[in-house]
Order: sequence, then C-alpha cells, then structure tokens
Amino acid sequence: METDLSTLTPSTAAAQDSHNTANTNPASKTTTTPAIKYSDRDGGVTFRVVVLCLSLAVFFGYLIPIVDLKFHNTILGGTQMPMGGIAVLLILLCLNPLLRMLRRDWKFSRNEMLTVYISCLFSCLVPGSGAENFFVPNLLAPFYYATRENKWLDFLLPYLEPWFTPAIKVVNGQNQYNPAVVEGWFIGGTPVPWQAWMLPLLAWGSLILSLYIMLGCLSVLLRAQWGEHEALSFPLLRVPLAMTEDSDREDKHGLGRDLFRNPVMWIGFGVAAFIQSLNGLNLYFPDVPQFPLTVDTGRLYTEPPWNQIAWATPYVYPIAIGITYLLASEVSLSLWFFFWFFKLQLIAAYYLGYMPTTLPTTPTSQSKTFVGHQQIGAFLVFAAIVLWTGREHWAHVLRRAFNFKGRVPAGEQEKSEALSYPVAFWGFALSFAFVVGWSCLAGIRFDIALTLWTLYLVISICLTRVVAEGGLLFVVHSWIPLGILGQLINTGPGTWLPPSSIVPAAVIQSAMMNMIRGFLMPSFVQSFKLAHDRKIKAKPLLGLISAVIVIGLVMGIWMNVRLGYDHGALQLANSWFASGEPRNVINISTDLLPGARGVSWTNWVWLALGGLGTYGMMMARSRFVWFTLHPIGYLMGLTYPMHLLWFSTFAGWLCKIWITRYGGVDTYRKATPFFLGLVLGDVAMMLLWLCIDGWQGRVHHQLMPG
Repeated sequence: METDLSTLTPSTAAAQDSHNTANTNPASKTTTTPAIKYSDRDGGVTFRVVVLCLSLAVFFGYLIPIVDLKFHNTILGGTQMPMGGIAVLLILLCLNPLLRMLRRDWKFSRNEMLTVYISCLFSCLVPGSGAENFFVPNLLAPFYYATRENKWLDFLLPYLEPWFTPAIKVVNGQNQYNPAVVEGWFIGGTPVPWQAWMLPLLAWGSLILSLYIMLGCLSVLLRAQWGEHEALSFPLLRVPLAMTEDSDREDKHGLGRDLFRNPVMWIGFGVAAFIQSLNGLNLYFPDVPQFPLTVDTGRLYTEPPWNQIAWATPYVYPIAIGITYLLASEVSLSLWFFFWFFKLQLIAAYYLGYMPTTLPTTPTSQSKTFVGHQQIGAFLVFAAIVLWTGREHWAHVLRRAFNFKGRVPAGEQEKSEALSYPVAFWGFALSFAFVVGWSCLAGIRFDIALTLWTLYLVISICLTRVVAEGGLLFVVHSWIPLGILGQLINTGPGTWLPPSSIVPAAVIQSAMMNMIRGFLMPSFVQSFKLAHDRKIKAKPLLGLISAVIVIGLVMGIWMNVRLGYDHGALQLANSWFASGEPRNVINISTDLLPGARGVSWTNWVWLALGGLGTYGMMMARSRFVWFTLHPIGYLMGLTYPMHLLWFSTFAGWLCKIWITRYGGVDTYRKATPFFLGLVLGDVAMMLLWLCIDGWQGRVHHQLMPG
C-alpha cells in the first residue's frame, strides 16, 4: 500500500520551504508577514457572520428551487461540496481587499469565512435538489396520474391518512380524492390552497426536523471517532481550507498567499475556464467550436456480450478530476475499479447462459438482483464494521449517557463538541423514536417502521463515510429498503409486509430515502470536523446551523408548493421533479402489493457474498500492506454517481499515479494547485453561466454532474 498523499497540501510544502529558508537566511526573518490578530473573531460565529448566514439562507432558499426546478440549470446545492458555498467563499475573498482598504480590521477572518461556508453546507442543501422537501410532489403525483383503468385510487385512499397528504379530503367520514388541490399544482395558474396544505406541511415538517436532529446528534457522536481516532481525510474540506489559507495575514492583495498567488493554480483555473467558456458559447452561438467532454459509446455496446453493461458513458468533469487528485490512490482506484467489476459480472452472467430477460431486476431499478443484493450485503456489513471499529468510543458514550456506577465525567474532548455526549445520545434516541412513531401513525406497523428507519441509518452511515473518506461530490445508493425486503421475504396479503404498511411506507421511502443526494449527515460531520480543527466555537455554531436549517426548510417547501400553483409543475423545466421520481410511489406499490417479483433464496446467497466480500476486504486491508482495494468502491460500484464520475475518477487517479511515480512526493505537492485550479475554474464558470442563463432564460444548461 503506497503512502497516502491526500494529506499533503501545497501549503505544507510552502510552510516547510519557508521554515528551511528562515533557518539558512537570516534576512528572511525581517520579511516575515505577521498575522492579524482577530481575537474577537477566532470563534467564527460573530454578529455579522450570523446576519450574513441567515441572509444567505433566505437567498438560497428562494433562488435554488427556481434554478433547480424552473430552469433546471447547474445546481447550487445537491452536492456535499455545494457550488453555492464555494461561490460565497470566492466572493468573500474578493471582497476582503476592499474591506481592508476601508478599514484594516473590517476584513473577514479565516474562521469567519469558514463559518459562512459551513452554513452554506446547509442553506444550499436543504432547499436544493435531492433534499427532504422533495416530499411535496410525492404527496400529489400518485393521485394525479391515477385513472379508472389503473385503479390506483383503490389502494391510495384506504391506506393513507387524511393528514398525510392534501390530496385526500374527508367527506361523511370517508377518504375522497381532492382534485382541486392536486390538479391546481400540476396545471398552475391558481391560488395556493394553504388551508388544505397546512396540516400535511406541519406533519411532514415535524418529521423532517426530527430527522435532522437525529442525523445531527449522530454526527456529534461520530465526530471524534472519525476525525481523531481514525483520522479520516475529509478530502472535500481541503478546497475551502486551501482557499482561505493564510487569509489572516497581511499582504497588499488580501488573498491567500499560497494558492491565489501560485501561477500553477491559475493554469488549472484557465484550463477549466477555457473549456467551459467554449462550451457555453457554443450553446448561444453554434458557430463557436465545442470542446467535447463526453464520448457517445452507445454504439459500441449494441452487440452481445457488451450490451450487458448498458450505461457506461465516459464523462469528463474538471471539478471531479481535481477532487480525485486529492484522494488517497487506493480510494480513487477502488471507486472506478468496482464500477467495472460489477459490469464484468453482467458479461460473465451472459457467457454462463443467463440472457438479460431471465435476470430479474430489483424493484424500481434496472439493477440485476445478483449484483444489487451484493451491494446490500456490502452496506450492511460495512456499517456494522464501522460501528464495531468505534466500540470503545461507543462504550464511553453509553457510560456517559447512563448512570453506570456513577456517570463518567466529560473529558476535554467532549467539552469542545457541539453537544455533550448524553444530550447527543438521548437526542438521537428520542428523535429516532419520534420518526418511528410518526410512521406508525401514518399506518405502518411498528416492526416494519423500525426496520425501514434502521435501514435508512445504515444507508446514511455508509454514504457519510464515503464522503468523509472517498470525497465523492454527491452520493446516492442503488437500492431501496422496501423493494429489497420484498425480494428477500415476499410481500402482499398474509405476509410480513402487508398492503396496509406498503402504501404509506412507499410514500415515505420515495420522499425521504430514494434520492438523498442532498441529505445532511455528511454536512453535519464535515462541519463539526472543520469547527473542531479550526477552534470555531461549536455550540454557537450549532445554533446558527439550526436557524439556517429551519429557514432553508421553510423557504424550500414554500417555493416548491408555490412554483407548482404559479407556473404549473408540468411546465417546469425539471420534469423529473413532478412526473419522474414521484412515480416511484406507484411503482413500488404496484410491484409489492400483489407479491414481489424475483423472490428467491439465491437473493440471500448474493447478499451474504456481498457482505463476506466487504468483510474480506477490511480484513485484508488490516493485515496486508500491499492490498489496495477499499470497500467504499464496492458500496458505490453501481450507483448513479459512479455512472457519471467513473471516467473522471479514473483520469484523476491516473494523473496522481503518473505524477507521484515519475516525480515523487515533491512534484505531487507542486502539482496540487493545478488540480485545485481545475475545481475553482469550473466553479467560477458555473456561476458565470448561471447568471447569463438566468438573464437569457436558458434552461437545461448544466455543468455540475447529475
């Protein structure tokens, strides 16, 4: 296993070089630039930062739904390093020299800027694509697309509570369809019927806030284990740290000395900016040549056995290449390797005589069951290993939460957390109990609700770990709990999973668990990690985060409801929002109500093989230095992010391998600003084209993956 270079930054090398120079050249001591003393701002959460963060929460809460839904352009949120947050940092860095000219101590300190970035991790994700406010179309679409022929109302009306959705009204004690509310949202041009929406919004709002509390408390408990005991790299945090590095020092430019005054960074910036400028101009002026960032490989996969691999188009994203360069080589290798590992399994199945039509797929997915169940086993075992690895930490948390022979006093480490361990533990337990109880009130049997939300926690822990260790821009899973449970134990009348639980569970799953690219647990973990390392005051920061979340949630829900009634959901550029993804409620219901397809004992075998493979990789990594495969690649192999990012991940990995092999560690450090420049140049052009597209009314212009 090679040395992990992901923790080596250009600033580390620069600091070492300056240290060596200072030791050999006495004159260098006189040119050292002193740091500004920001004694009042070291905590990060200052009054002006709070005002700015709350204002940004309102701004993003209003703007992001318009960009995502009305225009369907490059998303400002929806990733674990949101473009909106990087944009705010760039603006603050450009604003700092002007503030310094007006008054020396008016410029933002590094901790202040990082606090603003932390708030953007929430203000950009909560109202954005893939967040929990996606429940709005899920409450309406199944009713809108119901007809006499498909008879969907026959199972929607009996099994859903009236407070669960505004599409149901009670007449003479009977649930009836409320067409005015539903059709008004899809067609538009009608006032918002807030009276019908009030109770469902309050109910779902309480569920979502409880879910955020649960994830936030769990993140507090995980911070020390992942950030200190296991020392995970958190590669996505390296970009804001590099951008703001040395910004507390005085210089005539007011920018970080190590990054923004490095010509190598500007070369990378220029490469990304040139490519995206050319492609953007091509949209408006077709005579301008286009710089191709993808290759149409569909024609190469039309004949067997290659037609078994389906979608494997190579896409080039400069931002993804730049981030991949920052990863440990074994992580980036595993991410693209396992993508093709699963594809090759499909080819092997063809040669063994299994035709595509004979291989059952998982519900609401085209993934073949034998590869899909491998990933499920991998998720379950990986989550168990992650928790088992921190068993000493969890034992300490339990001793703090319960009075076992006298409560263990809090250590110095715990005092710096956003919440004490007892508060975090009981906050997690009570919020988890609330979401399970809420689901039971919605009509789901207790044991089914408990299983459903436990699987959600498994998904959340694994995907958060992928972000903390693998640095993927966005993460989603390739399986859904209800469909997998159905294929393992069957469904329908007389089974463990009856129709009365399937229908409300399908709505909850589609709204909260299906497309979770904007879920908040990675943001919580990254925020607490960054705050701890930078000595940002954690408790005031948690209060600021809570306020930002509430504002973003209220604004996001309000905009999602209002855009439908104002413009008509069917007229929005993002058709997937209103008529694509919400159909999963019906798809999973119709798949499971009569009995799940593809039920077989072999599903258990493939699940066990996936779990054993994950366990074997973890054991091999702990015992053999030469073993370079990482299980997070196995987790993400067939997911939507890897279908988009596999080639960019491969390109970033290959660049790092070549540079370190032929240039060594020193060359790796010197080349790092180039790849950071790719990231910043790509982000800068995203912002530029967002402004131009909004001015010109252009739709479907997307530079961000997915």
